[in-house]
Amino acid sequence: MKAKWLSSIWPALIWSMAIFILLVIPGRELPEGPEVPSLDKIIHAFLFGVQVWLWCVYYKKGGKFSSLPWLFFLIFLLSSLYGIAMEYVQKYFVINRAFELGDIIADIVGSAIGWLLAVRRKG
Repeated sequence: MKAKWLSSIWPALIWSMAIFILLVIPGRELPEGPEVPSLDKIIHAFLFGVQVWLWCVYYKKGGKFSSLPWLFFLIFLLSSLYGIAMEYVQKYFVINRAFELGDIIADIVGSAIGWLLAVRRKG
């Protein structure tokens, strides 16, 4: 049952919505914790890597386009564009948040890692 739920569309949709929610939290509302160098970049890479992996799992297991070899790469590209778009959303629409090129790079790197893990995954 667990594997069937994981390969449904819901984890990918919920994760993508969670990314949106996390990235539109106003800067002053973010919790303060110990200063860890580049922690926000690690979080961005993780969020977008998992997003790509979940969407690839969905299409590999149950999606009608699972046999298209370019689909996983398209998911990687769309996730990267989502990360870029979210930086502009933060810049223009979210209080106390700013556009950061480093976040975009982390989003793309995370998306690439998710893509590579999905491509290498058996079954």
